[in-house]
Amino acid sequence: MSVTGYNLMWMMVMFDLPVTSAKERKLATAFRNYLLDEGFEMSQFSVYLRFCGTREKANPYIKRIKKQIPPDGNVSILFFTDKQFGDIITFQNRKPVLMAETPDQLTLF
Repeated sequence: MSVTGYNLMWMMVMFDLPVTSAKERKLATAFRNYLLDEGFEMSQFSVYLRFCGTREKANPYIKRIKKQIPPDGNVSILFFTDKQFGDIITFQNRKPVLMAETPDQLTLF
């Protein structure tokens, strides 16, 4: 199977966690920091993205994230292809923002 933008996968974690008490804020912050430690990049405050390569390579992340989810709130994990990622249109202050380049594959010499 050849590798194309149609079979390379991205993973998006979106969440809405309660933050009304100090304990809830601490749990929400710990979850955000966990995602950053796992190599996710923040797209928006409660939306994090990570390039996974393939869906099979994403499965261990799902298992680890599941263990870190706070007891209350909602967490969703979405998958989409590299081609779909490249088609995202983002606006900041009504002006279009160019998407970052797709990360290069690690090359060992």
